[in-house]
Amino acid sequence: MENRTLRQVYGGRYRPSTFLMLTLDSYGRVDADSAALDPDAYDYRRAARDAIPFPRLVDRFWQNTRRCVGWDVQYFGTVEPQKRGAPHLHAAIRGTIPRTELRALVAATYHQVWWPPHDELRYTGDRLPRWDDQVKGFVDPDTREPLPTWEQATDPDVLPEPAHTVTFGAQVHVKGILGGTEEAGRRIGYLTKSIGQAAGLDDTTSARKREHVRRLTAELAVTPCSPRCAIWLLYGIQPKGARLSMTSGRCKGKAHRPEHLGIAGRRVLVSRKWSNKSLTDHRAERAEFVRQLLARAGIQPAHAVDDGPFEWERTRPGDTDVPPRPVLLLHAIHQRQRWRADYDAALLTAGEPPHQNRSATESEAA
Repeated sequence: MENRTLRQVYGGRYRPSTFLMLTLDSYGRVDADSAALDPDAYDYRRAARDAIPFPRLVDRFWQNTRRCVGWDVQYFGTVEPQKRGAPHLHAAIRGTIPRTELRALVAATYHQVWWPPHDELRYTGDRLPRWDDQVKGFVDPDTREPLPTWEQATDPDVLPEPAHTVTFGAQVHVKGILGGTEEAGRRIGYLTKSIGQAAGLDDTTSARKREHVRRLTAELAVTPCSPRCAIWLLYGIQPKGARLSMTSGRCKGKAHRPEHLGIAGRRVLVSRKWSNKSLTDHRAERAEFVRQLLARAGIQPAHAVDDGPFEWERTRPGDTDVPPRPVLLLHAIHQRQRWRADYDAALLTAGEPPHQNRSATESEAA
């Protein structure tokens, strides 16, 4: 693979980029409100099982893309739920890739979920596996026999095929764009509007759409989200790292919540070399921005130290001159409040009101 992150220049000065949109497969026909026309025929189980490993499918796509084109492809992408509830990806790619190659890559990309079979619930209602202190694991409520551990259930000898295979859908949107153009601005806006977008319902949602989301959420409630998910107990399998505090069939993972609809991972996906800067570089830039803002406003930071130099040393257990931990915590909180006050004062001096609403969307902040 070539050690570069950019495609070639066209015409001596043009270096276009690519906007890409990928979706999951169809699970049944939907109406204008993106609700299932025939809920009984809509494949809610496959929709739930495709949504949970969607991030891994996206990772595999970028791996395949880099191997195919032969250079270190960089991207900025966002994952958001479609109106039908399925996740899909919007991504800006630095450089151009032929449409035929991208479509071939999408068609060839898949992810296999090598988990135990989980098609039929073994335990429901009040009949649930129980923790046994003697065996240090969950047992059958009737026979008191220990349930298979995760290692036993995923042994290659007893797991001949993957429990599920997820692929992208047929809908692939590819658009070439040039930086600085009106089209580039629209595409950037399309990417950023997806950040923080929830899959929740509002007062205008139709009854059919509410029923559609309810059935998808119900399927996600019995679909394991990871090897450590407590829902595995409903299928007679002990999750990885099973412990007493687990409750059979109840997982706190985001994938099972109605506002996420299976999207449990990060919503913003940025490749490591997208900005060609490390985390240390970004922290230094943010700190320098604040310093310049305070300097323009003529504000001396309240936390500045002017009477140094000092000699720093680590504290040791038993040091008599170290304040108690509650005092240290209160001091840290007070210091943060002073920093925020200095920053807000600098914004007011610069003519910009302090940001009171830091939510990604106004509706979520309400």
